[in-house]
Amino acid sequence: MRFGLPHVEALQGGSYRAWLLTALLCAFMFQLLRSAGRRAFSMASETYASGAHSAAFVTCPNDTVAKDLARGIVQQKLAACVNIVPAVTSVYEWQGAIQEDSEVLLMIKTRSSKVAALADYVRQNHPYEVAEVISLPIEQGNPPYLKWIADTVPE
Repeated sequence: MRFGLPHVEALQGGSYRAWLLTALLCAFMFQLLRSAGRRAFSMASETYASGAHSAAFVTCPNDTVAKDLARGIVQQKLAACVNIVPAVTSVYEWQGAIQEDSEVLLMIKTRSSKVAALADYVRQNHPYEVAEVISLPIEQGNPPYLKWIADTVPE
């Protein structure tokens, strides 16, 4: 029994072309498949302790306050990233009356252990009498992104 590539004479015209096309496609696809496989393995092999990081939310009266708070939060290493979401409408009860205001939302990614310090920073630097600071634990996510949060925000 012999293994290896078939002799050209053993292949008919159509089957030779099919074999050649298959071989060329395999050669071109190898690098793409290898890259995708490495990426999938990397994401699957990283470990994450559920709840080690949190997403916190803060509303601001305008873009200027939002940007100032976001910069300070990141500079103070209280978060790795702050997204500023413009033009949210908040409907809420305040001092016995229903209010409706245009606000800006901060989405803050940090370590769960930093949420108390983050809330203190917001209370000290926010113009509202009662600033919103709420957080939710991150149960799952892209492991390299979660590692970046951990690397950026010290314990």
